[in-house]
Amino acid sequence: MLLQINIMAPKVRFSKYQGAGNDFILVDNRDNSFDRADEVLVEKLCDRRFGIGADGLMLLQTKENYDFEMIYYNADGREGSMCGNGGRCIVAFARDLGIITDKTVFLAVDGIHHASLSEDLINLQMIDVQDFARDGEAFLLQTGSPHYVEFVKDLQHKNVFQDGYAIRNNATYGKEGINVNFIEAEGQGYFLRTFERGVEDETYACGTGATAAAMAVALQQNLEGDIHIPIRVLGGQLYISFHKKGHHFTEVFLKGPAQFVFEGNY
Repeated sequence: MLLQINIMAPKVRFSKYQGAGNDFILVDNRDNSFDRADEVLVEKLCDRRFGIGADGLMLLQTKENYDFEMIYYNADGREGSMCGNGGRCIVAFARDLGIITDKTVFLAVDGIHHASLSEDLINLQMIDVQDFARDGEAFLLQTGSPHYVEFVKDLQHKNVFQDGYAIRNNATYGKEGINVNFIEAEGQGYFLRTFERGVEDETYACGTGATAAAMAVALQQNLEGDIHIPIRVLGGQLYISFHKKGHHFTEVFLKGPAQFVFEGNY
C-alpha cells in the first residue's frame, strides 16, 4: 500500500499598495524565500481573476550600502524596467516595515533612487534624462522605461486601449514594446492616459509615463529652468518637477500618493 503525502507549497506573505490607482503586490524578500526566477507564480499572483490582482509585483531585497533593493515584475510575470509609482509604493512599504522613516536611498533596475516621505505623499527622485527622439509629432523619452508621448484632443473619449495597443505592437516598437501615453492640457495642468507594456492594457496611472509626459510638455513649449507640472491620471493626481537646460533634465522628481490597501497570504 502506497501512502500519498501532499506537500503544500509555502504561502506567499504579501501586502497590496496603490499609487494613484496603479496597484502592486509587495513581498518582503529579505530572507530570499521567494524564487525570483518563478515567472509563472508572479503572473498568477497578478491575475485579477485567479490571483490577488495587480499591475505588477515587487520584491524588497537586502542590498549592501542601500536601505533596500527594488525588484520589479510586470503583470505578465517578467522582470520589468523601472516603475515610478511602484517605486513610491515600495518606499511606503519599507516605511511600514520599519526599515526607513522619512528618507531613503534604494537601488532599482535603472540605478540609485532617493525619496522622501510625508504622510501618504512620496517624493521620488527619478533618473536624469539627457535627450529625446521624435516619431512624427510624438515625443520618445526614456525615464527608466521607454515612453511614447502624443498630444491629443478629447482625451476623455479616446479609445486608449485600441490606439495604444496598435502603437505598442507596430513594426517600430513591437519587438521590445513601448509604453504609450496620450496627454491633453486642462486648467492649470494636464490630463494623461497610458497604455502600459507588460500589463498590455490601460492602467490608472504610470509614474515614468507621467514623468515623460511632463518632459514632453517642457520640450513642446520650450520651457527652461526649474519646472513644476501637475498631471491628472485616471487614479488621482501626480506632480512632476525637474530642471531643464536644453534637452537635459536633471533633479527629476515624481510626487504623489502611495497607500496600503490590504495584506494576506496566498
